[in-house]
Amino acid sequence: MTTHTTVVPRFSVAGVFLEGLAGQDFDLLASTLDGDAHLSALVPPGLRESRGPDGIRATFARWFGDTEDFDLVEAVVGEVGSRLHLRWRARLRAARLGDGWFVVEQQAYADTTADGRIARMSLLCSGYCPDHH
Repeated sequence: MTTHTTVVPRFSVAGVFLEGLAGQDFDLLASTLDGDAHLSALVPPGLRESRGPDGIRATFARWFGDTEDFDLVEAVVGEVGSRLHLRWRARLRAARLGDGWFVVEQQAYADTTADGRIARMSLLCSGYCPDHH
């Protein structure tokens, strides 16, 4: 006889995270995070760390909030061993960045808890690059 256990689908948390990012709904994004979640992000100009859903929410709101236009133009979810892999590219306009459109890509690897929340995320960012398209 085969025993089946209920496991929260790992990709579902990634989907909700990306849905929150795409809609600039940072509360939804934060809902995917464990209470002790930790973000390590290598971004220009260096390493940034955030802890807990509120801290990580604020980090993503600082990066992707307060825009005139924002489009998540590409998102990919996969696995590398036991780690969740997320990659996204956004195209945006924001006064804080200067005139015109910018593109930014981020790649993240995340560990999840048994209940499917993101516990730890390591992220690499391209920085905001002028988009000449």
